[in-house]
Amino acid sequence: MPVAVALLRGINLLKHKRIKMDQLRALHESLGFRDVETYIQSGNVVFTLKTTQLKKAAARIEAAIEEQCGFSAPVTLRTADDLRQALAANPFAGRKDVEHAKLLIGFLGAEPSSDCAQKLAAIKVVREEIHQVGRELFIHFADGVGNSKVSTAQLDRAAGVFCTARNLNTVLKLLELAEAKERAR
Repeated sequence: MPVAVALLRGINLLKHKRIKMDQLRALHESLGFRDVETYIQSGNVVFTLKTTQLKKAAARIEAAIEEQCGFSAPVTLRTADDLRQALAANPFAGRKDVEHAKLLIGFLGAEPSSDCAQKLAAIKVVREEIHQVGRELFIHFADGVGNSKVSTAQLDRAAGVFCTARNLNTVLKLLELAEAKERAR
């Protein structure tokens, strides 16, 4: 049984699409997932799956959110191994000028379009750097995310699928939680 991380997009931003973490845990448990744990308010859930069919599991979570909360929230799932692979592929690894809080990993909801890299290169950046590696985007916001003109909509259009991003500190913590569940099995 794999350990998975659900990454929800666009919940608990300001007063929109609010889900309390206990409600989010209960929602996942109602779908038969085990050892459910949430991390911070931005829609990160670590749990154990009975299946390896991540797309079906993500679709079930999305449908349950729609039914129980009354709004849609795209969900992408990654296994602990997926997170390890993404971190190993980080093109910014070892760079001393990159702060963990200013490096975001964008997790794509599916395989990106074949021209994703070209479209990403066409995005007007100031001091940001964007790299695509498989189903992940690595974005360094040298001046911080809040000071950037690069938008999620631009990243979605370039990839041809939705993207939900977490900073490197959050990804490292999610992997730590997932690995603890793997060891406990």
